[in-house]
Amino acid sequence: MTYRSLLVFLDQDPLCAARTQAAIRLAKDLDCHLVGVAPTGLVEFPAAPEAAASFTDFVSLAWDTIRDQAAQAAKRFGDDCRAAGLKSFEAVTDEAEKAASLIRHAHCSDLTVLTQADARARGHAAAQAMVEQVVLYSARPTLILPYAGRFDTFATNAMVAWDDSREAARAVSDALPMLRRAKRVQVVSWDETGVGSDATLRPRLEALHQWLMWQGVSAEMRVETTDIGVAEAVLSRAADMSADLIVMGAYGHARWAQRVLGGATRGLLESMTAPVLMSH
Repeated sequence: MTYRSLLVFLDQDPLCAARTQAAIRLAKDLDCHLVGVAPTGLVEFPAAPEAAASFTDFVSLAWDTIRDQAAQAAKRFGDDCRAAGLKSFEAVTDEAEKAASLIRHAHCSDLTVLTQADARARGHAAAQAMVEQVVLYSARPTLILPYAGRFDTFATNAMVAWDDSREAARAVSDALPMLRRAKRVQVVSWDETGVGSDATLRPRLEALHQWLMWQGVSAEMRVETTDIGVAEAVLSRAADMSADLIVMGAYGHARWAQRVLGGATRGLLESMTAPVLMSH
C-alpha cells in the first residue's frame, strides 16, 4: 500500500500557506499526485436582509466574492506547486459547503490534509466543526497539522496510540505508507485502571507487532498506566519521544440527528502539538 493521491484544503486562511507547503513536501517525498480543493462555502445571509440595498444584489455579490476567493486560493496553490517543482498536481474550485466538498473529493484521494482550528482566530468554531466533520465522515484518513509551529518532516519519529479497536486498526493500516518510512515507530497502549494490563493488552500488542513486521514496519511496543485523560496521556508521551506524527483512531457517537466526536478525540484535536493522522 502507498499513497498515490493527496488532497489538501485551500482557503483564504493565513494557515493555508503552511498547509500547502507541507502537502507539497509530502507529495514530493511520496512521489504522488496532489489535489488542491478550494470550496467556496455557502453564502452567509445578513441577519437583517432588508438592511441590504437589494437582497438579490447582495446574494449575487456574495457569490461573486466567494467564487473569486476560491479561484485565488486555487491559483496560489498552482503557483506554489510549480515553484516547488512538483510533477503532478491539480487545483479544483467547488461551489459547495466546505466539509461536504472535502468529504466528497476525499473519495478519490488517499489522504486529506487539514489544519487544526486556531482557537485565537475569528471563526474558530466553524473551522473546528469543519475539521471534526471531515474526520468523522471521510472515507479516507485525515492528516491534521497543528496551527502553531513548523513541521518540515513527517513520521521520522511516529507514535501509534493503540487500544485494539476497529478505529485504531484502521488508522494504523491507513498510516502504513508513513510508518514504513519512519526511523522510529512506538506503539503505546494505556491502561487507565492499572489492573491486568499485561494479561489483556500485551497479547494484542504482540499480535500487532507481528502484523507490522509483515508490513515492513519495525515498532517498539509499550503499555503504560495513566491516571490522567487519554488525550493528555497521548500528548505527554508524544512530547517525551519528540514524535512528529501521532496515529490514532477517531471516535464518535450519535447525538440527536448528527454524530459528534468523542471527548478524547476532540481533546487531542484541540491541544495537539504534532501532526495527527486520524481514521474513523
